[in-house]
Amino acid sequence: MMIIKRCWSGVAILFGLLFFLPVAQAEQPFDCTHCRSWTITTLSETEELTITSIEGKGIIMSNHPSKVFDNMTTHLIILMKNMAGQVTSLTYNKFMDPDGDFVIVEATSAPGETETNCKFLQGTGKWKGIKGSGKFTAITRGKPITPGTSQGCSRWTGTFELPK
Repeated sequence: MMIIKRCWSGVAILFGLLFFLPVAQAEQPFDCTHCRSWTITTLSETEELTITSIEGKGIIMSNHPSKVFDNMTTHLIILMKNMAGQVTSLTYNKFMDPDGDFVIVEATSAPGETETNCKFLQGTGKWKGIKGSGKFTAITRGKPITPGTSQGCSRWTGTFELPK
């Protein structure tokens, strides 16, 4: 009787591993530092409302042992609204790896948030079908080297998965 119980326990454990292991392996963490320089263009600026567009370029350094997204170059476009001190933004980032494959990331922030939420929208080549999300937080910002520019770095963390 004891042998039968152990066999059923073994079958249950094996079934659990076979069923849940692919799910656990599919989602992967990322942790990166994204440094960039951008140019700021003001569309409209009044006491009540300021609308700016920002275009930038940069590079990603991975902080994760897997080195995922390491050495990707970036191009970003941000549309930012400051209404009575309440800032919202919509950002689109193109991250391109050394092979030329890329990922498109959308990021949004709402007034009062210290972190910006992001999600993967599209990928090409090895990144085709990428899904996932995360957040980023500014970690440093330098003094602008020329008027109308800004330079800084942010930390990006989250998870992603690729189709099998």
